[in-house]
Amino acid sequence: MSFYDRLLELERFPFRERFPEYTDLDIQRILTKPKMNEDDLLALLSPAAGRHLEAIAQKAQQVTRSQFGQVMQLFTPIYVSDYCVNHCEYCSFSYIYDFPRKKLDMDEVEKEAIAIAGTGIRHILLLTGESPKDSPVSYMKECVQVLRKHFSSIGIEVNPLSVQEYHELGEAGVDSLTLFQEVYHQETYRKLHIKGPKRNFRARLDAPERGCAAGYRSVTIGALLGLHDWRQEAFITALHANYLQSKYPDCEISLSIPRFRPFLGDYHPDSDVTDSALVQVILAYRLFLPRAGITLSTREPAHLRDRLIHLGVTKMSAGVSTAVGGHVSDGGTPQFEISDGRSVSEIREMLYQNGLQPVFKDWDILV
Repeated sequence: MSFYDRLLELERFPFRERFPEYTDLDIQRILTKPKMNEDDLLALLSPAAGRHLEAIAQKAQQVTRSQFGQVMQLFTPIYVSDYCVNHCEYCSFSYIYDFPRKKLDMDEVEKEAIAIAGTGIRHILLLTGESPKDSPVSYMKECVQVLRKHFSSIGIEVNPLSVQEYHELGEAGVDSLTLFQEVYHQETYRKLHIKGPKRNFRARLDAPERGCAAGYRSVTIGALLGLHDWRQEAFITALHANYLQSKYPDCEISLSIPRFRPFLGDYHPDSDVTDSALVQVILAYRLFLPRAGITLSTREPAHLRDRLIHLGVTKMSAGVSTAVGGHVSDGGTPQFEISDGRSVSEIREMLYQNGLQPVFKDWDILV
């Protein structure tokens, strides 16, 4: 069985009719419960819940501290290649855009690694454009071998791979996987993914489970909020995480909450995801999935990130560049615009001021 089977069932679910049915009394009742079910999740994403964010936030904060304590894990992405064979309406790396493509050689990867490690970061996320020809598994393995010298934990955010390929990278030193479905609504998915292997919805949907099956200690999923109705997308994302968490209890399942950000093209999403909506998604995730990690990226502005750190977030990126080689050199084309450009030291100080302990290392590569 795959989560795809459940997704097919959800395509017949009357989301537009159900969300408005929840009342203030429903939300008050749910907040007294020790454990949330799927109907409670729907309610927490409803318009009614939007009127009770303060009360929901208080419970979410209690749950977060009981599960994770006063800590915040920090990490940084490292972009090593922006070659891509896909045409996606919302991404600067889409092959239709004419800009000088870059792919780091191992000396350049080393320089990036040294620069990032110099900030204190020990958890790194390796990213490439989706091009098996330009960024094959063999190239990723070379990169990992360099990164192992500088980091205690190496994650990947690359094109979907097979279980065997994930296992091969795991043996090289990769211990975690991040892969976003982007949008779970299949009709919207087909419209936004014009050409390339990323058009294969099912292959992407099942990839996080292949990472779990390959033995990765951590897998992070997410929807790019704004590409379709945010309430529906958040609900299905949470169900996907719950499916993985239940089937692979030894794997740490996390959710990321990226919102659409400006890029090279002129695509504008249909769904407006306000700051209040983002808060509501975070709170719903935390109460429905108390053990799940929640990642907050630099897509969000500094003032908002500072407010969200107490509401359920457990992981933050810091000192980020979304351009290939961007930690050492300028001039690369960013995948998207970041909103929080603070350095690692500035993020660390902000966390201290808010009574939180920044965690730079909580895992060591054993292979």
